[in-house]
Amino acid sequence: MRRVDPSTIPAEEEQYHRRFWLHTLGQHPDTDIEIFGAGQTITNYYGVGVSRDGRWLEISAAEGTAPRNDLWVADLSTCEPEAPELREVQVGIDAQTGLEFGRDGRIYVFTDLDAPRGRICVTDADHMTSDHWRDLIAQDDIAVLDGFGILDGPELDEPVMLATWTRHSVGEITVHRLEDGKQTGVVPAPGVGTLGGIVERPEGGHEAWFSYSDYTTPSSIQHFDARTMTTSLWANAPGTVVVPSVSTQQVVYSSKDGTQVHMFVISPSTTPDKPRPTILYGYGGFGLPLSPGFSASILAWVEAGGVYVVTNLRGGGEEGEQWHRDGMLGNKQNVFDDFHAAAEYLIAHGWTSPSQLGISGGSNGGLLVGAALVQRPDLYRSVVCSAPLLDMIRFETSGLGATWNVEYGSASIAEEFEWLRAYSPYHHVTEGTHYPAVLFTVFDQDTRVDPMHARKMCAALQHANTGDHPILLRRESDVGHGARSLSRSIGLTVDTLAFTAHELGLDVT
Repeated sequence: MRRVDPSTIPAEEEQYHRRFWLHTLGQHPDTDIEIFGAGQTITNYYGVGVSRDGRWLEISAAEGTAPRNDLWVADLSTCEPEAPELREVQVGIDAQTGLEFGRDGRIYVFTDLDAPRGRICVTDADHMTSDHWRDLIAQDDIAVLDGFGILDGPELDEPVMLATWTRHSVGEITVHRLEDGKQTGVVPAPGVGTLGGIVERPEGGHEAWFSYSDYTTPSSIQHFDARTMTTSLWANAPGTVVVPSVSTQQVVYSSKDGTQVHMFVISPSTTPDKPRPTILYGYGGFGLPLSPGFSASILAWVEAGGVYVVTNLRGGGEEGEQWHRDGMLGNKQNVFDDFHAAAEYLIAHGWTSPSQLGISGGSNGGLLVGAALVQRPDLYRSVVCSAPLLDMIRFETSGLGATWNVEYGSASIAEEFEWLRAYSPYHHVTEGTHYPAVLFTVFDQDTRVDPMHARKMCAALQHANTGDHPILLRRESDVGHGARSLSRSIGLTVDTLAFTAHELGLDVT
């Protein structure tokens, strides 16, 4: 999968126009044969895979970051790979679907069609469209289905399916009979945290491996033996970590419209003994869940006496696809309302106070904290806003913005313009307002989110602010939106935590 020759398309479209090519190992890429993508939407993202037996080709296409995909398959045993004869499985349907071709000849369908929390269905090669799917593992009322693996080795009494779930962001794995999906057990987990990435042997067998982490436990690989139904440690991350004594708990609060929202509170004490400097972190977008995971920066903050909070806002995937959709497009204000309600809960329950509450977010989370600071400048004392989207009227004109109008809406459509204008942080900076302290962090080589968002917002706030709290911009060259060197990561973390500690009064000496 790669983009077309940039010399053949307009300069502003160079990040788009992906195509699927057939490449022969050892040959020059110029000899590659274009298989799929011409005539499709230019902002499409594609996925491609071949079944383990080499028979089935699967191609998936999604418009930008849309929570839906089109799906085709080809039987490579009846056609040449240079010209696969594609059959539609799902086209123009508002759902996300993927296939796994089982060693038993059945086709396993992982989908959220008519099941926003996910389900697993079965079908066969002659009946791949949704009207022929039969539920194997039905949608759960609460937990969100994340994935599955199949163990069908001869040493087992019967083949089983392992299904991974998140229940209010906490991972679990259940065991089911492969024949009819009936649950027969639960995979023991090493703690209350995030489980994921089930891997089994390509040829089957009785073993599976999965990852585990939580807020105080570094990532590890766990081994499950279906013969004994036991889990054991397979491998730890290299090195040793001394973890401070902290408390992690999950609480539930009510948002503005009564929706129940979960969040994790990581603190030095199990109960709020006194208001403490607190960082509230969120994301709330693109169906991405915030699940427990080890973080040295969180532990450093809590070890110094602060409280760190991660809230699972609408717009994320913590409660399934409907939870996502309740925080996208015209429902985006729900995300900000959830965030404000989290802050009010923390204050009301004695964890912190408005003068000790900081907020932090990056990318779509930068949009979140940008909206929070202009909507409720009285509620927050400090803001760290990293690589943010802030001018929501013009976000489509730079970076990868055109791929996100399926999440936010498009300013070129009158109704959607009104959605965007209603919350666009840059357009709601108000002169004569006492704003909290703000640190924007931007990266010159960010090709995803244009640094102009933060630069414009910083200038607007500096002009409008009547208070004496600093409005600052931290700029890095030769760094992009995501991955960076360890030294750069440490430098960014030190600066953002030091800024927040100074503004909230956390003593780090």
